[in-house]
Amino acid sequence: MKRLLAGAAALATAFVLTACSGGGSAGVSNAGGGAVAAAGTGGGTPTTSSTTPTSTTPSTSATPTPTPESTKPAPTSTSAKPKPKPTPKPAPKPAPDPSVPCAAAAAAPGTAACVDISAHKAWLLQGGKVIYGPVPMLPGRKGYETPTGKFRVLSKEKMHLSKQFDNAEMPNSVFFYPGDAFHTGSLSVYSHGCIHLSPSASLKFFNTLHIGDVVQVVP
Repeated sequence: MKRLLAGAAALATAFVLTACSGGGSAGVSNAGGGAVAAAGTGGGTPTTSSTTPTSTTPSTSATPTPTPESTKPAPTSTSAKPKPKPTPKPAPKPAPDPSVPCAAAAAAPGTAACVDISAHKAWLLQGGKVIYGPVPMLPGRKGYETPTGKFRVLSKEKMHLSKQFDNAEMPNSVFFYPGDAFHTGSLSVYSHGCIHLSPSASLKFFNTLHIGDVVQVVP
């Protein structure tokens, strides 16, 4: 009988220990319906098992704002291009002087000479305007007529000696045709094709006319 009582006591003790050791699977429901874990064998503070809720807060990392383009105007060049010079209008041709019978000489842009054989007169012109004359002249004699037409000054010689006529002196010679020139000569004797002028007139013609200038001789 004693053995039976001792065995029952031991069984009861084992049951109590098992219930306090935390090894049981039975749990106690709390007021909120959640399970509370049993304390450990050492009697430490029970830990609450909780699941960390997933955050529903939207991400705070904003998309980087693009840097706005510069609104400064493009620098302008301070060195202004020079404006092209206007093309000068050509000078109008001078109107022919009605007192001069040489249209070609009057239309010449530079200096020119006009000779009227029948009137025994000569002129100097500049840009179509008379600048000297008329002055008296004598042309070539019969058989040595002075050629007529439009010519140009070929050469100038301060003192020409005519080899054809015994080295005759021809001061202030301005040649406009081979062998024929304006020069100082007698105004009472006809020439051999040249234009005789007074000393002062021949000097004026010599100093005024240039090589290439127009010389017009009309009948």
